[in-house]
Amino acid sequence: MLNPRRLAILRAVLEAGSINKAARNLSYAPATVSQHMAALARETGLILFEKQGRGIVPTDAAHHLADQAQSLLADFGRLERVVADLRGGQAQHLAIACFASAAERWIPDVVRAVRRHQPNLTVEISLNEPVDGRGRRRPDLDIRTEPADGAEVHLDGYRRHELTVERLVVVLPGTHPLADAPELALRDLEGEPWVDHDIYDSPIGQIIQNACRAAGFTPRYAARLDDHRAALRLVASGIGVTVLPRLAVAELPGGLVARPVVRPAVLRRIVVHARRDRRRGDLIAHAVARLRDSAARPD
Repeated sequence: MLNPRRLAILRAVLEAGSINKAARNLSYAPATVSQHMAALARETGLILFEKQGRGIVPTDAAHHLADQAQSLLADFGRLERVVADLRGGQAQHLAIACFASAAERWIPDVVRAVRRHQPNLTVEISLNEPVDGRGRRRPDLDIRTEPADGAEVHLDGYRRHELTVERLVVVLPGTHPLADAPELALRDLEGEPWVDHDIYDSPIGQIIQNACRAAGFTPRYAARLDDHRAALRLVASGIGVTVLPRLAVAELPGGLVARPVVRPAVLRRIVVHARRDRRRGDLIAHAVARLRDSAARPD
């Protein structure tokens, strides 16, 4: 059975570059770190370090083991937090997975509402685009984007609620030649350099890509990243244009304008999957009701 603590120490040694530096960072004696590394080598049957001159260097096996241990340590860290919460009597949690603009615009109201309902509650919020569940609790609420004209997705153990359907807009500098138009056909953007805010091709990125294909072109990207706020800053600097949901452009940087996209209209459906949990059903229903209120409010 591998010792998770020794895997964490291995990662600390590789990140620090030496046992002595890792020992200082961890407030351990160098001999203690060396003993843990020797024990880990015995547990795994691997050669983790080799002598080089007066020192030692990590092997490829050590690097690969440390890389593979990252997700395990994230899960173990979550388990340690659960244990600490149980010891301290703070075992009540609500876990929410969502995309960034929902976290910014809707989740603060949800947190306030559920904590008024249950004052000792801890709300954990994590991003689900790109999807990576490592190190976080199974979500009680999972807020997702779907194509507005696509099939409905249902998750086992969850009740699906549709929150809203929203139109996407093109964001461009107010000085751009297209900025005076009240709305823009997607094909109008064919010759423009684009700033992509979804380099990992999450659902919103796929919706935009499919709409461009339907309009008969593939965007020409000047920059690709995974943060819509940073994308807006690049647009403001004149790098290109971007297409975003209305929820993400509620607060535009100065000098930018947002125009509806037409022919075709680009739409997304936002849904929340609420975990079926008899013990905490009232709390989860309270959070869903607050989300519905937030989603129904105009920008």
